[in-house]
Amino acid sequence: MKGLTLKHLRYFDALARTGHFGRAAEASGISQPALSMQIKELEAMLGAPLVERRAREIRLTGLGEDLRLRARKILAEIGELDELVRSRDGPLVGRLRIGVIPTVAPYFLPQVIRALALRMPAIELQPRETVTETLIAELLDSRLDAALVALPISEPDLREFALFSEDFVLVRAADEADQPVPSPERLKEMRLLLLEEGHCFRDQALSFCDISVGEPRYMMEGSSLSTLVQMVGAGMGLTLIPEMAVPLDTARAEVSVARFEPPAPSRTIGMVWRKTNPLAAQLAEIGATLRQAGAVADAGFSAPRGPIG
Repeated sequence: MKGLTLKHLRYFDALARTGHFGRAAEASGISQPALSMQIKELEAMLGAPLVERRAREIRLTGLGEDLRLRARKILAEIGELDELVRSRDGPLVGRLRIGVIPTVAPYFLPQVIRALALRMPAIELQPRETVTETLIAELLDSRLDAALVALPISEPDLREFALFSEDFVLVRAADEADQPVPSPERLKEMRLLLLEEGHCFRDQALSFCDISVGEPRYMMEGSSLSTLVQMVGAGMGLTLIPEMAVPLDTARAEVSVARFEPPAPSRTIGMVWRKTNPLAAQLAEIGATLRQAGAVADAGFSAPRGPIG
């Protein structure tokens, strides 16, 4: 088809995955008007609409659904050409594009960099930090080789490789350190600080407290775990953070940290990559190296366990 480019397919694929022009533009690294223009050009080439445009979301037309499946396959195969050239029996050499979710990157990425530099010095690491939805989209269209995310992802085209598990801990004001740890039912009634929408850790915290996503209640949101901890220190409420965030994010805040009684809320961090990736064997080896790094990092923190109140 005259004028059709891989760029058109990548932008359309991002739109099909996110269901939203703004999020698709952010995932693609361009402005929303520019992405919208690319989609209109693609529709003009095909002579039919690909999406139904609504106020807050889009819906694919029949043609759009057919193109979504074909575009994903084309983009994955194009992306794997480079990986096919690099695949060999020996260790991975050259670029490794790895995505990391924001609630892991500041705490575990330094260990990842050190472990790979020591065990696999021929790798040129290219990390990218963003939310899970964007990482999965970029993995599936071969813009990333692997990603560190919270499992399970439940994407049939991806291999999941568990690295380590960690508990969530309670962070509250320093003068509340001697008080009982609230039960999940009690947390529902308290001023709970959460990450803004788009972060999987937010959904995990809501699930532990048995709060539905659309449930109207008084909550405050932050853009990072560090921001949430600082808000707690300022007396604005309490929050949950993963164990790995404790040493870095609570060091300069007037807060106390406590564990929940079993079964405590927790998450499993893992590495994911496409099942069809020619580098699968090398990525599994990298995963094993990061699993060892995760075991070392997991031994670094111990919080007091308090009674359930």
